[in-house]
Amino acid sequence: MKKLFPTAGTRAAATPGRRTILAAALLAALSAQAATPIVISQVYGGGGNSGARYKNDFIELFNRGDSAVDISGWSVQYASATGSSWQLTKLAGNTVLQPGQYFLVQESAGTGGTDDLPAPDTTGTLALSGTAGKVALVSNVGALAGAAPAAGTYVDLVGFGTAGYFEGSAAAPTLSNTTAALRAAAGCTDADNNATDFSAGAPALKSVAL
Repeated sequence: MKKLFPTAGTRAAATPGRRTILAAALLAALSAQAATPIVISQVYGGGGNSGARYKNDFIELFNRGDSAVDISGWSVQYASATGSSWQLTKLAGNTVLQPGQYFLVQESAGTGGTDDLPAPDTTGTLALSGTAGKVALVSNVGALAGAAPAAGTYVDLVGFGTAGYFEGSAAAPTLSNTTAALRAAAGCTDADNNATDFSAGAPALKSVAL
């Protein structure tokens, strides 16, 4: 997750006004985005492709913090590696993710694969690339803007493969029909660097129900 820092030399307005109030509200919203312990812990886009075990793509979330977080009304969003158009899946309502709990979002199915996913916590129709793309977690259902969304407009973001936008020094590894992007330490590691936070490996499914 991106962490926001004040810009050096920035001064607050001497006299509070409408712009100051709006700026304060925006800063509060951005701070909330940055502070949440919910992360994207796994991304798999090879579902239903040739040689795949699972029939569906999926995105997995994880609460790596020590307090419960209400994720009702949040969304997971996807864009291609260099694309600027984001599609989204709204998360199930009345959902509170407890510390150490996972949340499985089932996405589009292909024509291949042999196994169904375990019971998902919510379902969508996003068709993820099996090799490269961008996945974001957002605390609302407004679609992100552009190929490189502004920091603070999302809770967490993973660029993988040849993605042109990512957190940190480089994207997570290129994936395949048999590998997912796995966050280190079962989802606990978050150095804001996709290249080191993630590795490619066999999908390891977890959810609230499991």
